Amino acid sequence: MASQLRSKRTLNTLISAALPILAVAAALIVGALLLAMLGVNPLRAYGALFNGALGNVSGITQTLTKATPLLLVGLGICIAFRGGVINIGGEGQIVLGALGASALALGLRDWPGWLLLPLTMLTGAVAGLIWGGIPGLLKARMGVNEILSTVMMNQIALQLMNFLLRGPLLDPAQIAAGTNIPQSAALPETVWLIRLVPRTLFHSGAILAVILAVAVYFLLWRTTIGYRIRAVGLNPHASRYAGIPVSRYVFLSMALSGAFCGLAGAVEVMGVHHRMIEGMSGGYGFSGIVAALFGKLHPLGAIPASALFGSLLVGADKMQRSVQVPSALIIALQGLVVLFVVASDLYVRRRSRRRMEEGE
Repeated sequence: MASQLRSKRTLNTLISAALPILAVAAALIVGALLLAMLGVNPLRAYGALFNGALGNVSGITQTLTKATPLLLVGLGICIAFRGGVINIGGEGQIVLGALGASALALGLRDWPGWLLLPLTMLTGAVAGLIWGGIPGLLKARMGVNEILSTVMMNQIALQLMNFLLRGPLLDPAQIAAGTNIPQSAALPETVWLIRLVPRTLFHSGAILAVILAVAVYFLLWRTTIGYRIRAVGLNPHASRYAGIPVSRYVFLSMALSGAFCGLAGAVEVMGVHHRMIEGMSGGYGFSGIVAALFGKLHPLGAIPASALFGSLLVGADKMQRSVQVPSALIIALQGLVVLFVVASDLYVRRRSRRRMEEGE
């Protein structure tokens, strides 16, 4: 009997582990049907996608570069969702983090690099923390729906970026040339992140992101604060009855989530663009949610999930050029992956509930 129970548990564990992979496979199958409807050979299209993302050193480094902000945003999403709040404001928090980091680096460009570089990153994280903390405070104190407030904060952040890049932060060289392209001056080289592979965009921010993923895992599963965040997310009423200040941890979850998104913005301008430019967020705020969901809202699971979706983003450009399909199809694929992953998660929960009822 004991061996049968162990066998069942092992089988259930394998099924749970395989479901995300099956979800991706199902999404690709549906995507193949969409490609066929567009008159495109799915094998050729997916071959171009794979080669573009992983076929050479350039593609691999681009994939890892795209995965870096996705992972940082995904870590913030993991914290928020574990705390029972939904952060849809990653885009705005990325923008605020990038703006804050750029403004500080440009204003203090004469400071030594050993001090300015970490301070620039910290400023980006703090800017994101403040931007995420506002809807967190509204949720904690007044019960304002965080989905609505974070979406509106995204729009405010975009308008603020448009104003600053056409005014106070506009590159003086653009003004002198009369071109007025909405971008800031180049950041001082002392805050540029180290390129890990020469002549590519792959930078040391990727290492920082992986280290922070491990740190978030320890925060959520090895500290009292993390335990309380997860408890509030699982059952706020029971947590309140147990003496946990629910409002405080709702606010903390959203603020920490915003801090990671803000850090993603700072890392992006310090490692890739080296200046604040319009549209630098690249949709990472929404794609990071997809990566976090695919990683089962686990910080370590977000690492391979971010790499996967980074490869989709990079491969989309190659696929568009090779077989002339809209890159928006990748957005559809991401949506399909989310649907299948959520469906598989519901299946696992129902299966677990059924096993508990049967006393396994």
